[in-house]
Amino acid sequence: MRLRARLLTALSGQPDGTPSWVRELAEGDDAGWFAEDGPAWTVHSGMGTMVAGIRALLLQALHPGALAGVHDWSRYREDPIGRLTGTVRWVICLTYGSKAQAERETARVGRFHQRVSGTYVTAQGDEVAYSAADADLVGWVHLAFTDAFLTCHETWGRPIPGGPDAYVAEWATAGRLMRVDDPPRTEAELRRRLDALLDGGVLRRDERVDDVVRFLRRPPFPDSLAMSLAYRVLFASAVATIPRRFRALLGLRRTWLPVITATRVILAVTESALGSGPRAQDFARRRLRRLERAHAS
Repeated sequence: MRLRARLLTALSGQPDGTPSWVRELAEGDDAGWFAEDGPAWTVHSGMGTMVAGIRALLLQALHPGALAGVHDWSRYREDPIGRLTGTVRWVICLTYGSKAQAERETARVGRFHQRVSGTYVTAQGDEVAYSAADADLVGWVHLAFTDAFLTCHETWGRPIPGGPDAYVAEWATAGRLMRVDDPPRTEAELRRRLDALLDGGVLRRDERVDDVVRFLRRPPFPDSLAMSLAYRVLFASAVATIPRRFRALLGLRRTWLPVITATRVILAVTESALGSGPRAQDFARRRLRRLERAHAS
């Protein structure tokens, strides 16, 4: 129970895992953007998300515009758990919430993005202005997120209904809600766009990237040896799933240790701990069953 409380505090901000925005998943008058037990529900309820979050942050750091926004505006150093909770909230509300809740959450993130602006130096050495709401930056975050969650689920999760392409196509809805121009709809197109950004010289490594990598290496649980050791394995697994060219740009190497297998054990223990109480999708199912009863009456 202590392990469950610590995990849920990190993910939701509350030890029982039911802050107001999770309870709100049971409310609303529509089925939401994503089908029950469809590709997005399946991937985002899988335990591979524990690794995907780390992997997504590593990849996102390679875009100097996205990294500038994090460096200049994020409180990730002072409150890494708070930043994690904010990201989890967005994913959960869009995946499992009603359309109204998803739109409110998208608006909340959008208001924050409007405040995030500044300048950064491109890989070619040019100084350019940026806003977190810029189409190219929002698009990059969508690509990194989709790639990370898909890859980690394929590594540690169960089969996706409809396969990988179905997830990419369904999660493109989230991209459009965040005003991403033409998000990819197939796994092949997702990989092609990531490679194009790397080959085109958009992505780069500098001292800020190295700083983020060092920070992400450091376990956010200094008072728990077990959770710190588990985090180190998850970080190594996140690195192991990143393609070699991107890994080289990050300055990271894949360990020779069997971290993929070790992570499977860690995720199984975590899933067992979290399984002792209601999860986000359980609240969403309450809304769906209520709507079905109302429709049948």
